Amino acid sequence: MPNIVALEVIRKNGVDVDKLIKLITAGVGAEFTTYYYYTILRMHCTGLEGEGIKEIVEDARIEDRNHFEAMVPRLYELGGALPRDIRKFADQAGCPDAYLPENWEDINSILKVLLAAEQCAIRSWGEVCDMTAGKDPRTYDIAQRIMQEEVEHEAWFIELLSKRPSGHFRRKFAGQSPHTGAQGSLIHL
Repeated sequence: MPNIVALEVIRKNGVDVDKLIKLITAGVGAEFTTYYYYTILRMHCTGLEGEGIKEIVEDARIEDRNHFEAMVPRLYELGGALPRDIRKFADQAGCPDAYLPENWEDINSILKVLLAAEQCAIRSWGEVCDMTAGKDPRTYDIAQRIMQEEVEHEAWFIELLSKRPSGHFRRKFAGQSPHTGAQGSLIHL
């Protein structure tokens, strides 16, 4: 295998590449499983109150898929790879599964699951940002863009749970991902 200068540089800058690969693999695992679970959660947002929340859940769901798509190429560039077995992939995800709550008819129960998932993602990508800041600009850039959207998602669900104002705005189209998607220049759907 040829010498990869990009890896040489970030190792020289003090990045533990093996640890970074594990963190990214866990992070993209969480994004992938969150996309799956948000599909289920969205489907259970029913009734007058739930119908108004479906679109917000859909934005977060598609943007989480975009986060997966944005970071996976970097995982491979670093010498990592997605596990070949999806069960293993889901088991090593960096955040707990966002299961549909038993009392799903209470929309606040669903919102609490969504909020917990976003808060875990913020912690996960924050760790990647902390590890790469000033040492690995490419990974840092992708992770901080993901963080920007995860922080927005957290604010959306806090707003819905607490009636606290947030910066939530309607996306131009579902899954816009202003920081990592079609408008954010990292991926193009």
